[in-house]
Amino acid sequence: MFARKVSVRLLPNSLQRFITLMEGEILPWLRQQEGFLDLITLAAPDGSEVATISFWDQEGNAQLYSLSGYPQVLQVLEELLDGIPYVKTFEVVSSTCHTAALARQLGTENLDADNVVEENGPPPSGYQSYETSL
Repeated sequence: MFARKVSVRLLPNSLQRFITLMEGEILPWLRQQEGFLDLITLAAPDGSEVATISFWDQEGNAQLYSLSGYPQVLQVLEELLDGIPYVKTFEVVSSTCHTAALARQLGTENLDADNVVEENGPPPSGYQSYETSL
């Protein structure tokens, strides 16, 4: 699994509009993208900065989105952004949230990380990332 983290400053008083666009337009579109798994949106307490973390099933789908879909997302949000977003991708090596989601999906209440490793094979060793800025 791979994650894309995008951080950017927002223009003053634009956080609510950002949230509206993310929930109403961008997230429904993301759900249709091949390999998309989940999205977390974070905001600084004063609303001046946001970060999103999207989860993808494999690196290739994350890269395809970066090249073809992400520029469209930037067009939707451009009037709210104060600067160029910083984008970085990561290989997900551990996640309690996704372990819990897998447990619910499998109907197993006591699933722990060891059981996930046994079913899906060991997690990849090392850490892999690449950076881009648009």
